[in-house]
Amino acid sequence: MSKQAVGIIETRGLVSLLEASDAALKAADITMLGWSKIGSGIVTGFYSGDVAAVKAGVDAGVEAASQVGEVTAIQVIPRPHEDLADLVEM
Repeated sequence: MSKQAVGIIETRGLVSLLEASDAALKAADITMLGWSKIGSGIVTGFYSGDVAAVKAGVDAGVEAASQVGEVTAIQVIPRPHEDLADLVEM
């Protein structure tokens, strides 16, 4: 994951995350690393790519998910430390 960015979108409900992921992947040249069920209906999607693309993808995903459900958190981490990869289940 070095020299790239990691984007995170957390939503309440899987349908919102699917909508966010679809929009994010269509809007920018990014890759979905996977998703995780947190609990209480909260799910999180993880994306990677260059910093500008991840930012654009996350922004598009948040906009789309907000139309159908609730976005609870977003984050873009530019150039994450290599050990962070161990935390993201793929």
